[in-house]
Amino acid sequence: MKSSEVLDPFDLAILRILQKDNTVPQRVIGERVSLSAPSVQRRIKRLEASGIIAAQTATVDPAGFGPALTIVVQVELKVETGGAIDLVKQSFIDAPEVQQCYYVTGEADFVLIILVQDMSEYEALTQRLFFSNETIKKFKTFVTMDRTKVSLEIDI
Repeated sequence: MKSSEVLDPFDLAILRILQKDNTVPQRVIGERVSLSAPSVQRRIKRLEASGIIAAQTATVDPAGFGPALTIVVQVELKVETGGAIDLVKQSFIDAPEVQQCYYVTGEADFVLIILVQDMSEYEALTQRLFFSNETIKKFKTFVTMDRTKVSLEIDI
């Protein structure tokens, strides 16, 4: 969406609904926001084309696949050059265990949200991602005790 374009109240209402459940039929969305289903469809297509709607996904509970550990990791680099940062970013993007990766300011350079089945899987991942990478100075691990809140919803 161009910076000059503004989301109107209908767009915002549609986004609120889709963030909660992207399987709500467009007819039902239209009834809730007082628009026709074709109008809702056009708006959703525009929001997708503009990148406002980045993806249509399902949130899967990892507990449904057996034991799972959510681990938060702070990563500090030895050197912060553009090329080094890009290579480290790509290694995190390529690792399926890394669910989220944030390049941050402060003491750490990256914060990762990682999902593994157990500590032995995490240990193997640390060998692959951290110990074998000469760019990484150190990392700090936080094993979560409970997934209290997991969401990517934006307060609209």
